[in-house]
Amino acid sequence: MSKTVSLSDAVTKDELRALVKTSDVKALGILLVNYAIIAGAFAVAILWPNPLTILLAIALLAGRQLGLAVMMHDCAHHAFFSSRRINEFVGHWLTGGPMNVSVHAYRAYHLKHHQHAGTEKDPDIPLVKNYPVSRDSLRRKFTRDFTGQTGIRDLIFKLRKLKLPKDLPWLVFHGALFAALWAVGAPWAYALWWGAELFVYPAITRLRNIGEHGVVKDRLSLEPRDNTNTTLASPIERLFVAPNFVNYHCEHHHFAAVPPYNLPRLHRLLRERGYFDRHDCVTRGYRNVIRRAVRADAVPAAA
Repeated sequence: MSKTVSLSDAVTKDELRALVKTSDVKALGILLVNYAIIAGAFAVAILWPNPLTILLAIALLAGRQLGLAVMMHDCAHHAFFSSRRINEFVGHWLTGGPMNVSVHAYRAYHLKHHQHAGTEKDPDIPLVKNYPVSRDSLRRKFTRDFTGQTGIRDLIFKLRKLKLPKDLPWLVFHGALFAALWAVGAPWAYALWWGAELFVYPAITRLRNIGEHGVVKDRLSLEPRDNTNTTLASPIERLFVAPNFVNYHCEHHHFAAVPPYNLPRLHRLLRERGYFDRHDCVTRGYRNVIRRAVRADAVPAAA
């Protein structure tokens, strides 16, 4: 039986130095692509308004809402642009702002997640502590998401805590978005953003949480390969539910300073050198994530 490969054996110091190097060109490219998809989603629905294009626009917008949140997360780690000042600006105004998330408050919370991952002190444990669950339980959770119960609850919570100047980026974004849609003669399309945020985004976020820490071997183990999962996403999944390399979560927990656009390369190194061997920490596709999120005893036996 081969021995378990250590992290130092899988990634050399020189390789790590190259991996943690940020690229402003790549970061800007990702930012622009996300905003281009947002603009394209609105354009498709406005130019060819019908039920199919509206549903497509809502699905695309929900995926990019997660994309904005993911970029804000990377800015919070100062692992997106090379400049801390630019990371703070982009995280506060261009990525966190549209989702009404303060990059400063998020950083304080999220760093505790990294510090206490694998322990009961992890603030994200409540999101996934009961997985795997029964099929009926998982169905009820996603039903609450897709019927707007989760999204409306979260919106009410945000509105109750609305305060200036903290929430100015959110107000500016929505004012600019509505003004732009009004200017092109389609103010009705503003509802698409809320359709995405209230009825689809919560489900995508839930799926992401399940894929990161809900289908792991032992979430109370200090070994990242036991408490964190990576999902190998298809191009369609990357477009709709796993934007901006967010699916490489096990790699992120090993090296949080590695920018997102370098995570695929880190994954290849670790995989090729056997670092994931003997560890069930990589899932192929989100369909398998959902399967793993259901208890084995809750799945009917095959005929």
